[in-house]
Amino acid sequence: MGAETSGGALEGLRVLDLTRILAGPLCTQMLGDMGADVIKVEPPGAGDDTRTWGPPFIGGESAYFLGVNRNKRSLTLNMGVKAGQEILQQLLKKSDVVVENFKLGTLEKWGVTNEWLEQNAPRVIRCSITGYGSSGPDSALPGYDFILQAESGLMSICGEPGGTPTKYGVAIVDVVTGLYACNVIVSALAARNRTGRGQHVEVCLYDSGIAMLINVASSYLLSGRDARRYGNGHPSIVPYTTYPAADGLIAVAVGNDAQFARFAGTAGHPEWAQDERFAKNPARVTHREVLDGLIAQALKGGSTATWIGKLRAAGVPCGPINSVAGALDDPHTLARGMVRSVKHPTVGDLRMVGIPFRFSGTPAAIRLPPPLLGQHTEEVLGGELGIPAARIAQLRADKVI
Repeated sequence: MGAETSGGALEGLRVLDLTRILAGPLCTQMLGDMGADVIKVEPPGAGDDTRTWGPPFIGGESAYFLGVNRNKRSLTLNMGVKAGQEILQQLLKKSDVVVENFKLGTLEKWGVTNEWLEQNAPRVIRCSITGYGSSGPDSALPGYDFILQAESGLMSICGEPGGTPTKYGVAIVDVVTGLYACNVIVSALAARNRTGRGQHVEVCLYDSGIAMLINVASSYLLSGRDARRYGNGHPSIVPYTTYPAADGLIAVAVGNDAQFARFAGTAGHPEWAQDERFAKNPARVTHREVLDGLIAQALKGGSTATWIGKLRAAGVPCGPINSVAGALDDPHTLARGMVRSVKHPTVGDLRMVGIPFRFSGTPAAIRLPPPLLGQHTEEVLGGELGIPAARIAQLRADKVI
């Protein structure tokens, strides 16, 4: 499949992407998937840090970078010098959104304050993504997903009971922060339709990590009891974990008492649903270890495929534990269009994760492959800003671009 064409819900909007690594690029990629024209500004010669994060490298590009930078045009620009700052200001005047994840005060040091935006680009939405926010005792610290997973309490509830705290397998705080950033940007654009003016919105990894605690946080705030690790289990629902079958593990998620009765019958032990220790969920939570042991013993007699077939037929939520390869190659993944391909200038046929949202009237689409470093510099400076070719050549000679 080549590049797709689509108007997109955000067609006609321009996003200036001053971010790097994951949270910011994921946010701007989603805006691009929804039709926005995203101009990714990168330092000359080096580019986004993740261009060097590998292996694997494909066609001279890192798989990490390729995963979160489609639907963007790349412009190289040294924003630390006056000529670069002048170009940045020109770009801002022609943009609807600017997304940045610099250290606090960096954009202001270059002359782009909220006051400058109000006077020179009053309709621009400025989204700042930071590690710890713009206030509080830790606000000056840099943000790293792994550290934020630790500090936010997320690691403390991941891992086996009695074992060590464990991080999630992807940079989940970065991912969620990128989702929050996209959400607040779209909301600010909606507000602009009413007010005619832009605004400064802010998200940070620390706040995202705290917010991700969801029901676990609520349980502590209301009960005063700290959370603990349950391995693959759930603090408030049983049975809701993985169990060994004859040839591997199966994931089971029984959400209510009626489902448990069906599960017990299918597992060959209908008496469990009548046992006062297990009949109701609060009792099952109290007697978690006993019930989990009984279930593990019962399921050992059949294969994962056999149990999944029987339990799904009985209306009990369950599933296999796929590898990443198994999940991406699954027929349902392919049927949902969650693996797509696009032509890339050096990779060729580039396979990537698809778009996880659907629009009936303004479909999202993969219009552009992830760009080469500086691939669109002349196009943006000449076509969007009207800078003459001779001036562009001088800027390149001066290492501004």
